[in-house]
Formats: sequence, structure tokens, C-alpha cells
Amino acid sequence: MENNRKQPFQRKMETRHVVMLSLGGVIGTGLFLSSGYTIQQAGPLGTILAYLIGAVSVYLVMLCLGELSVHMPETGAFHSYAAKYIGPATGYTVAWLYWLTWTVALGSEFTAAGLLMQRWFPSVNVWIWSALFALMIFLFNSLTVRLFAESEFWFSSIKVLTIVIFIILGGAAMFGFIPMAETEAAPLFSNITASGWFPQGATAILLTMLAVNFAFSGTELIGIAAGETVDPEKTIPKAIHTTLWRLIIFFIGTIVILAALLPMSDASVLESPFVAVMERIGVPYAADIMNFVILTAILSAANSGLYASSRMLWSLADKQTVSPVFAKLTKRGVPIYAVTFSMLGGGLALLSSIIAPGTVYIALVSISGLAVVVVWMSISLSQLLFRRQYLREGNSVKDLIYRTPFYPVVPLVSLVLCLASCIGIAFDSTQRIALYCGIPFIILCYGSYYLTQRVKKRGQAHVEPIQSN
Repeated sequence: MENNRKQPFQRKMETRHVVMLSLGGVIGTGLFLSSGYTIQQAGPLGTILAYLIGAVSVYLVMLCLGELSVHMPETGAFHSYAAKYIGPATGYTVAWLYWLTWTVALGSEFTAAGLLMQRWFPSVNVWIWSALFALMIFLFNSLTVRLFAESEFWFSSIKVLTIVIFIILGGAAMFGFIPMAETEAAPLFSNITASGWFPQGATAILLTMLAVNFAFSGTELIGIAAGETVDPEKTIPKAIHTTLWRLIIFFIGTIVILAALLPMSDASVLESPFVAVMERIGVPYAADIMNFVILTAILSAANSGLYASSRMLWSLADKQTVSPVFAKLTKRGVPIYAVTFSMLGGGLALLSSIIAPGTVYIALVSISGLAVVVVWMSISLSQLLFRRQYLREGNSVKDLIYRTPFYPVVPLVSLVLCLASCIGIAFDSTQRIALYCGIPFIILCYGSYYLTQRVKKRGQAHVEPIQSN
């Protein structure tokens, strides 16, 4: 075990790894299971519009992140940018919000993976599967960066292939090339407007924006991986553009197919909307196939999540705002203590989901939902302030290898769109808890930062006279 300043991170990730890491973090249960709920809430057309707005938001944020991460490719990226250009307390808060987001996700993903295995092994206890999957993900993350990147590449490939096949089969069913089980004529786009243009009102789009933004969360993993990427000047911009157009095609394409083939009244059933559509098309073993795909989606998200949370913790230690033990790397460039602590955090989140689901766990989930949008806002604001400082120091925009286009419009518009989704949840009684839990947590983070800094300064002031004697 050596300190990270002697033993740097190893640049082992290629473009295909970074693209699949980002897709792996994004394409999860939000798309496979929760998309039906969004259709039921905002209506088919409203859901398509909500996902389009979400796609624009994430695209603008990634354009901002591209400039920052190419100019300063480091692990735990956006925490560092927020600390440098907005303020150290904001950077500290952003890091803990993001760490919490992924550790909470770890807890729910291992439980969900264990429950999915019940379909095939009903006599085996859920927690045995959860523990086995947790061990597997821990090993993928703790041995080498290359092993993590390869495992994530193949996990994500299964999801991507499934979505591509789903869009092709669904499109064929929409236009009548494949007969549907319950309809004679090709449905085309009739279901999208069957219940009216906006059956729940146009404001329902705003109310679902937080859920939609949360569905797109994970794209920003590109920035976290910048410090472990081969040739980041070329890899990061390529990964950002490749990821974004794939996400837009996958998400918008999938939602259009679901909205066109599922009546709005059927969309909110507990069963996965994917299974319902595939069974109507007549795909054999549809439920088993989707069970396997959703399992890989969950494990992929857990894999990405442990990577993201451990690197964020490493970054906090590197900035000397938490114990330096988390900054130590193995000879293979893995922050093993940060990985272990993040896995323990996931275990505590899992425990809270069993012991206190209605209090502690619901608060954790609510904070993590809001955290993603706060992190995106910090990226946009960091880019806005970075460019201003860069020019003030006498540099030329032409010297930047990758530039955020249409500055300052892009960061400002992305800030407004993210802020709008935060305002939207204040008007939704089911999501309002995110503000009730999230805002006090943010205040707590700021308070703890200033408190620890004060204690540290006092300690240094006390040590200096002793050393001088």
C-alpha cells in the first residue's frame, strides 16, 4: 500500500470503457421499471417531452463538463472543480451528496438483484444472493481498474443490445410488420394521444422532471473517470458525444415505443412495461429474458456506483478534507480503503431499508434524488466561473483543447433547466420530501466543513508554538 502522491492512478480506460461506464450508470431500473410510472403520471406525449427536456439538460451539462475535464483531467473531477471555482465548502458538499447518491443506490441494487433471483431460485434466501453480488462487485472494483472497466463494458453491452432489439421489434409492431397479440390493426401512434394530449395537464411534465433527471444521472461519470483515462484530451470529448447521442436514441426511442404500444391505463402496473410489450409482441420467455437483463442492469449500476463513490471519497481525501487514509492506493492504482468504506456505506443503506424504510431510508433516497440535480448545477456553474477566470488571467479561448460552445448561454440555460426541476418538486406532494430532507443535509455538509476547518486551524495554531520551542 502506498500513498497516492507516490503511486498515481493508472490510465487504463479506453473510449469504449468510458462510454460504457457512463451508459452503465444511466441505463438501469429507472428505464426498465420506472418508465411506466412516468407515462402514467405525465401521459405518453408528456413523458416524451419530459425525456426530451431531460436529454437537452444533460447534454448542456456534459458540454460544460467536457471543457473542465479535458483542461483538468483528474479523478473525482467535478468535486475538485466546484472546490476551486465556486468555493471549497461547495466542493465538499457536492462530493458528499454524490457519494451518498451512489451508496444509497448500492443498498437498493443489491436487494433488488437478490429479489430478481427469487424467480429462478425461490427457496434460496434473498440476502444470500445480495451478499454474493456485493462480494462480486467489490472484487471487480478492488483488484484492478482494468478489471472494473472490462466487467462494466460487458454488463452495459447486454443492456444496450436489449434496448436496440426492443426498439427494432417495437417499431416493427407499431407499423404492423409484426402482429400484436391483442390488436388486429397496427397501433401506429394512436395510443400516444388516445387519452388526450396532456391528460394530467401540461404542469405534469414539470413535476416528472426530477424523476427524468434522475433517470439520466450517471452520465457525469465520464468526468470522474478522466483521471484514469488513456489520452483524456481525445477520449473524453469522444466519450461525451458518443454517450449523449446513444442516450437520446435509447431513452427517447424506448419511451416512444412504450407510449405507442401500451395504453396509458396499463402503463403503471407493477410488472415491467418492457415485459408487457414483449409479451404482446409474442416474444417467448419474455419475462425470463427481461429478468436477466434487469439483473445485469442492476449489477452494472452497482459496479458504476461503487467506482463513483470510492473515487469521490478519494478526491475528498486528496483535498485533505477527510482522513488521508482514503487517499492511499494499492500498487495497481486502486483506492482500496475508499472502495471498502463506500461498500460499507452501501451495506448501512441496505440495513436502513429493512429496519427503518419509512424514515431513515426514505430520507436517504430523497436526498440522493435531489443530489444529482445539485451536482449538475455545480458543474455548469464551475464551467461558467472557470472560463471567466481563464480569460481574466490573460489566456485565449483558442488555447482550450475542448471548448463549451455558445458560452455563456450553455451553462446558464443548463442552470435554469436544473433549477426548474428543483422548483417543480415543491409542487408535488409525493416528491416534496426531497426538499425537506435534501436542504437540511446540504446545510449540514456546509456546517461540518466549516467546523472541521476551524478545528484543523486551531490544531495547527497549537502545534506551531510547540514546534518553535
